[in-house]
Amino acid sequence: MDIATLRGRIARGEVSHEAVVARALEDSEAPAALHVFTKRYAQAALAAARHADAAQRAGVVLPALAGLPVTVKDLYDVAGETTMAGSVVCEGEPVAAADAVAVARLRSTGAAIIGKTNMTEFAFSGVGINPHHGTPRNPADAAVARIPGGSSSGAAVSVALGLAVAGLGSDTGGSIRIPAALCGLVGFKSTQGRVPRAGAFELARSLDTVCAMTRSVADCLVVDAAIAGTPLPVRRRPLQGLRLAVPRTLMFDGIEPAVAQAFDRAVSALSAAGAIVADVTLSELAEIAGINAPGGFSPVEASAVHRARIGAQRERFDPRVAARVDLGMSVGAADYILMQDHRREWIGRVEAALEGFDALLCPTVPIVAPAIDALAADAEFFKANGLLLRNTFAINFLDGCAFSLPCHRAGELPVGLMLSSVCGDDARLAAVALAVEETLGAC
Repeated sequence: MDIATLRGRIARGEVSHEAVVARALEDSEAPAALHVFTKRYAQAALAAARHADAAQRAGVVLPALAGLPVTVKDLYDVAGETTMAGSVVCEGEPVAAADAVAVARLRSTGAAIIGKTNMTEFAFSGVGINPHHGTPRNPADAAVARIPGGSSSGAAVSVALGLAVAGLGSDTGGSIRIPAALCGLVGFKSTQGRVPRAGAFELARSLDTVCAMTRSVADCLVVDAAIAGTPLPVRRRPLQGLRLAVPRTLMFDGIEPAVAQAFDRAVSALSAAGAIVADVTLSELAEIAGINAPGGFSPVEASAVHRARIGAQRERFDPRVAARVDLGMSVGAADYILMQDHRREWIGRVEAALEGFDALLCPTVPIVAPAIDALAADAEFFKANGLLLRNTFAINFLDGCAFSLPCHRAGELPVGLMLSSVCGDDARLAAVALAVEETLGAC
């Protein structure tokens, strides 16, 4: 359940923080949670829950996350541990001297961190498959074992199974929004500079973003306030009169019928409620591949992070991750600097094109979650990975902010609706997301 509902139950004495955390820890051992966690912190989490219970009995007004179960992606430093980032390659490397900033801030709110969650090795794909620790199964389909999305795979499944009110993840090309969309959750990718990245295992420094997924927009804002150190100044707005741009370049290529149907249904509901939805060309989106062509920001920057590891123990890498790191190894400084220059110029043109709109509106990903077995062959894996990352990556490239909201009906496979805006527009976008969520929830 969402944070406000759970807080209400605790306040009425229907359940204690300790009971909530104990149940989450128990359920984390169930078959449905197989491969979700790489490490559990049972005693520390229970201690945080008991502290919240004692403070509540003493009349202390608790922070929203105090005593509630949350999870942390395996790429965040926890003091005294080696940060593994979903790999086995880092075994034996030095332990972290301190918690990552985001983890420390969650602890300062009293959150009960129940464990570290599984992920794509080194956060380098949108699929969520991990050959070292297994792949968490998407809870949305009991009949078919489907991918959870990545790279924050375990974070998404921990929230979707009700083991946590929030999963701290990261988003370099869509790693929060993709699994949120495929698992039926809300994911918020803030502007990159909003939350400090200190203590987060680096994938691509130009794109990495510290953020989380939850069950509602309001819950995303609670977590964002905690990890950013300050709440967004969100002013609620009615849906009526909001101007939403639907970009017809790139974002709908290869869309599956189930996604198109859910998206069109959502757009119809928003239009009927008074939103002004306008198709726009936004041809600049077609330029991303060309600007990124010398190797791509993620491969180039990841090659700098992993050059020594690849040289010393390549055979221990996920081969699909190693192949993507290889793409950046031969890119020279001149090409990399030109990529940066072209990106900055592109961002300026896109920001100008979006003036007058309250948000971009498109499917978070153009497909529903594929079966895990269907991606056994490399060709199918990389085809799916490209489709999963395409729409979300455009917003990272923009250094924008975005929410993914569920827009499917009960009984359908999850589909995400992505609302996006430009750098620093997080508060205004959050107001739009709250209004859109309310309208879709009433449908």
